[in-house]
Amino acid sequence: MPSFGQRLEGVFAARGQLCLGIDPHEFLLESWGLPDTAAGLREFGLRCVDAATGAVGIIKPQVAFFERHGSAGYAALEDVLAAARAAELLIIADAKRGDVGSTVSAYGAAWLTPGSPLEVDAMTVSAYQGVGSLSGALELAKAGDKGMFVLAATSNPESVAPQNAVLDRGGSVGRTVAASIVAEVHLLNSTAAGLGSTGVVIGATVAFHDYGIRVGELESTPILGPGFGEQGAQVSDLSVLYGAVCRNVVVNVSRSVLRAGPDGLRSELTRQAGLLIGVAGS
Repeated sequence: MPSFGQRLEGVFAARGQLCLGIDPHEFLLESWGLPDTAAGLREFGLRCVDAATGAVGIIKPQVAFFERHGSAGYAALEDVLAAARAAELLIIADAKRGDVGSTVSAYGAAWLTPGSPLEVDAMTVSAYQGVGSLSGALELAKAGDKGMFVLAATSNPESVAPQNAVLDRGGSVGRTVAASIVAEVHLLNSTAAGLGSTGVVIGATVAFHDYGIRVGELESTPILGPGFGEQGAQVSDLSVLYGAVCRNVVVNVSRSVLRAGPDGLRSELTRQAGLLIGVAGS
């Protein structure tokens, strides 16, 4: 089976870089005429999958919105994931899991094991306890041809101070936390012929130079890019925002397109995807 990086490149080539973030906020459920229940979440997610199929190649469900409804919410998410797999969409679970090694491995087993009810193609993870703490999950991902996206420089303003903190020990002395994560992930992808299978999250609202991030350390690294649309970044500015590595970016849009409602979502996704044509060779 092709690696996650190879499959991601295939999706980019065939269906472009746009990704639909499935974020069933309470206000969106209401505007879609759906109840804020597990059943409402299931219907919301399935309608998103229907709209995405044929319009984009990637979806990113935000796990927290399903998780808040407990076991029923997870059952709804399982149905959405099953529908997305049947539609041959690439799925990134926005779960942001992170802990000591053994616990992260258990998180990885839940989301990255082939045949699991929660099976996805990749998941987001946090390296707050060190990139090394992810090693067990990374091995599991490699064995199942799955991927992971490590938080590096995120799009929320609260993250600026901790992610810009400068290290005074270890192998990345003098570099920011964000830049050190990018560098460590770069090493994990160093043997990949094209895109590797371990990515990083770098928000579209982030300027690389402000964080000391080196573009050369992203050449083989997939980049998950939140921050488009609602947070201010424009899809049409992809090449300006990410420069030489813009072709590596999963361009995530969520609230800005979900506001179009179930009847307008597909056309809005198609419009946004059209903005990327020619921007990064999409």
